[in-house]
Amino acid sequence: MEQEIADLLKQYHLTVTTAESCTGGLIAATLVNVPGISGQFEEGYITYSNAAKEKLLGVSAETLERYGAVSVQTAEEMARGAVAVSGADLSIISTGIAGPDGGTKEKPAGLVYLACCLGGKLEVERRQFSGDRQTVRQASVQTALELARRMILEAYA
Repeated sequence: MEQEIADLLKQYHLTVTTAESCTGGLIAATLVNVPGISGQFEEGYITYSNAAKEKLLGVSAETLERYGAVSVQTAEEMARGAVAVSGADLSIISTGIAGPDGGTKEKPAGLVYLACCLGGKLEVERRQFSGDRQTVRQASVQTALELARRMILEAYA
């Protein structure tokens, strides 16, 4: 999947940035598995804490307080913020609870929001993954890359 994303980015002369919480840089690491991706990928952000989401991506304190870090609202602000601060064409973001701890009844472990922003268009997917921490993180990466692929193809193909 990462090779396909890299090929699409190159074909359409797009740049990408990542902003990650629960995946902890795994989306970026997956993209940089592709030789030559540096032409499309210059920077990524690991914004694990709320303070980092605010400072690096411009997520509002009000959003974090009202909806929490694991919310569609925070995912949207992360995706828009990543494009704004990096200057990239496309952002791929994750925020969620990888588990096994940290979940609540309303927001259980495995709940992840994935988002992409491309050309002003924003899409967010809410997913509930099961399995151990690494399984949730890997599933999040694959789902995020699939979302990015779909958005590029819808916009350019």
